[in-house]
Amino acid sequence: MPHGAYIVDCVRTAGGKKNGALSKVHPIDLGAHVVNALIERNHIDGNLVDDVIFGCVSQIGAQSANLGRNIVLASRLPEAVPGTVVDRQCGSSLQAFHFAAQAVMSGTQDIVIAGGVESMSTVPIGSNVSDGMAKNRGVPITASIRDKYSELKGPMFSQFEGAELLAKKFNVSREDMDKLALMSHQRAEAATKGGHFANEIVPFPVVDAATKKSTLHDRDEGIRSKVDLESLQKLPILKKDPEDPGRITAGTSSQICDGASAVLVCNEAGLKKLGLKPRAKVVALALAGSDPVVMLYGPVPATKNVLQKANLKIGDIDLYEVNEAFASVPLAWLKEVGADINKLNVNGGAMALGHPLGGTGTKLISTLVNELERRKARYGLLAICEGGGTANATIIERCSEAPKAKL
Repeated sequence: MPHGAYIVDCVRTAGGKKNGALSKVHPIDLGAHVVNALIERNHIDGNLVDDVIFGCVSQIGAQSANLGRNIVLASRLPEAVPGTVVDRQCGSSLQAFHFAAQAVMSGTQDIVIAGGVESMSTVPIGSNVSDGMAKNRGVPITASIRDKYSELKGPMFSQFEGAELLAKKFNVSREDMDKLALMSHQRAEAATKGGHFANEIVPFPVVDAATKKSTLHDRDEGIRSKVDLESLQKLPILKKDPEDPGRITAGTSSQICDGASAVLVCNEAGLKKLGLKPRAKVVALALAGSDPVVMLYGPVPATKNVLQKANLKIGDIDLYEVNEAFASVPLAWLKEVGADINKLNVNGGAMALGHPLGGTGTKLISTLVNELERRKARYGLLAICEGGGTANATIIERCSEAPKAKL
């Protein structure tokens, strides 16, 4: 008998900017913090958790050696609970969520915690590649891949180049991207002031090294309340090619971010074991592959796939989160999918709030669930572009009452 997959609770840390409040916190401790929050907020017996699946992109140094298992060991879960780690690039924790949902839908497991973490201050983006190159351990590209994609010049596909190619292909102007970046900051600031993140953010105690005083980190550090269009338009274009001028600036790129997030996922049997009601139900899960050079187009076919699986149209969706890896991504997505910008990233996106790589997927799940509840809306859609030209997409439905058990 098929089972449903339900979101019981979802949490995240507030984003920490590069070398900011969370920069000295070990990623294992960040991950354990959000796992503990799920246990404590819901008063659950940790022995009932079947698995913990965490996403992480740069699996080297502090984020190596099975980060998911190490998070379990650092948390208040008993050591009998297993743990593992997933890398689907920027969609790693959304893939962790997909794996958790698939596990409970199959009935092989009933209660799974899915999440993600990235400490980009400690383990910079691409460090697993650059460190390997420095020690002559090779690169993640072979001659057979280069034969297929002759445009590839470096040791790996470039997301930055992909963002520029996407902007050019879909005629996304710099002005359009600057306007979206401004909107992202304005929406994030308004959401923060309005308390929209209060239920999803679990404050993290940070001790100042100099004063030894402890403060609670409970606000996303990347939001720039004084940003305006003029200041965004003054930022230099990052691409340095006079023959092919670019359009993307630091202001229209996602911010480097330290952070973690986690979601408690159950089927009907798991809900019964915990005695809890779900907040949202998984409606459909989908993936897509696309040109790895352009790379960031994947959310478009992934969205079309997930809508088809759910037998829904984009007009049926009340809210959508499309990760702002670069401004060109959601803007191209809007054009191709025919979506409404007023439903897109309504509390701001990664250009303002940050993109903690492996932690972003379940971070956005948390924001989507809470905003659906705040608006009493029904359907939410999430799509994330990923390195290598893949993408995950998910549709969830807000629950108004607990489902009947299917045992």
